[in-house]
Amino acid sequence: MTPEQILRHCDQAVLWPKISGDIKVADIAGAYQTALQVRQLRIARGEQPRGYKIGFTNRSIWPRYNVAAPIWGTVWNTTLAFCEGNATLALAGRCQPRIEPEAVFGMRATPPSGATLEALFDCIEWVAPGFEMVQSHAPGWKFNAAMAVADGGLHSHLLVGRRTAARSIATSATAFNDVLAGCQLALYKDGAAEPAGKDSAARLPVERGQGRNVLDGPLLALHHFLNELRQCPGAPDLQPGDVVTTGTWTDAWPVAAGETWRAEFDAPLSPLSLAFT
Repeated sequence: MTPEQILRHCDQAVLWPKISGDIKVADIAGAYQTALQVRQLRIARGEQPRGYKIGFTNRSIWPRYNVAAPIWGTVWNTTLAFCEGNATLALAGRCQPRIEPEAVFGMRATPPSGATLEALFDCIEWVAPGFEMVQSHAPGWKFNAAMAVADGGLHSHLLVGRRTAARSIATSATAFNDVLAGCQLALYKDGAAEPAGKDSAARLPVERGQGRNVLDGPLLALHHFLNELRQCPGAPDLQPGDVVTTGTWTDAWPVAAGETWRAEFDAPLSPLSLAFT
């Protein structure tokens, strides 16, 4: 498939053909070049990059999705939203959507060349809970890593919750990563939008997760991504103001209109709810 065809399938929310030989046999490096060409097509029509998503940092789900390493894709002004804890999202125009609870970083500066973990931490402005909405144009979510990369890193939408200044959580990179790695979450699914409270919290969660699931901590996931990004020919570097979502703490769960999903994160991350129409 050409970059134009890939973008057309994304715009129209239709599945790729079952036989996608050129995508299936592409290596990861070639798939990133295809994704960068799609990125240029989106910029040419007026969309603005707002950062990146990192996918498949949760090693426990690699066998389910036929991958063996993290991937990344672009987040756009058209796919990024902020809220203080509750939001609504229309599912129209999304292809086989799924939801992922994650930790999201906001960058205050571009990390220096060869950035240590401490130097990277110094470039982070804030951290927030997030819901990364992923989608796949491969029938039945059956793909390999190269297909997922070419498919925009599976990114569809990113909802960012209440932001907390990174330096209010810890004053060193190690301590900061330890706090986030130790965070727990419970992911709940309701039939309709309801306020948080005893009844909501008493329901059995769909799944529980923790920050250390993503390459042993969100800051470590960000550090891995930065190194990978800078090894990819033609990939734009992180910029001040970029957001980076660091990978799901649970599996990616299918969603449908009429459902409300809620992630109850441990402090310092706050709860986040998303209702689908």
